[in-house]
Amino acid sequence: MTQRPFILITNDDGVYAPGIKHLWQALDPLADVVVVAPASEQSAVSLSITIRSPLHIGKIEWPLVDAKVWSVNGTPADCVKLALNAILPKNPDLIVSGINRGSNAGRNVLYSGTAAAVVEGTLHNIPGIAFSTSDYSNPDYVSIESHIPLIMQYVLDHPLPVGTFLNVNFPKNMKEVFRGIRLTRQGKEFWGESLEQREHPVEQKSYYWLGARLVQFDEEENSDIKCLNEGYATAVPIHIGDLTHHHHVENFREHFEAVVNKRAYLDVHH
Repeated sequence: MTQRPFILITNDDGVYAPGIKHLWQALDPLADVVVVAPASEQSAVSLSITIRSPLHIGKIEWPLVDAKVWSVNGTPADCVKLALNAILPKNPDLIVSGINRGSNAGRNVLYSGTAAAVVEGTLHNIPGIAFSTSDYSNPDYVSIESHIPLIMQYVLDHPLPVGTFLNVNFPKNMKEVFRGIRLTRQGKEFWGESLEQREHPVEQKSYYWLGARLVQFDEEENSDIKCLNEGYATAVPIHIGDLTHHHHVENFREHFEAVVNKRAYLDVHH
């Protein structure tokens, strides 16, 4: 791509989160950038959309920078939908989401609002990259910034397959452990619940905090989880174009249809 790309930036940590400003700083010198992000934090909302309450778009300003920034009182997927249909003059060449505070590697990509924003773009055949850092407590956004333009340019120059986005995660302690970036496969790790039951002091009714605990597995050598633990950043091409388990369809179609259709026939003619 010879001309400056047109890029939509979003996230799930909210329009004022530090990570999204570092993402803008990394891309603004190289592209025409517009930011459309949630008005408040929307972590772990996945691909949810708002259909039972109105959505509002607000033009906002970031201090000390000349950025085109809009906020939406909805989810990351809402932000992309409104950007494509109400804010942007044309579809972007790329949707970039992040930099998320906390890992979205392994199966956590399914919970992630950061990833969901680029999934929404992928549904519209717009390529996307989700950026996250494994360091939740003290993210080193500055170290990550320098790697973002190279990944962005690679995706523009070498388009991803249709229905695919790139899920990028950086390890903790970038200055001490970083060993490079690897194109890998998705690992198994995810955040499970750590349920805590409490009693309301007035109503005397139970309520619950789901909490979170990391559910870990023996990971394959080339998985994103394994590589992150070894000090590598990881880039996983996530395909959402067709979620069908084709092997199961091919091997069980006749048996499934014979069993369930027989039951249906008996019910109809009973």
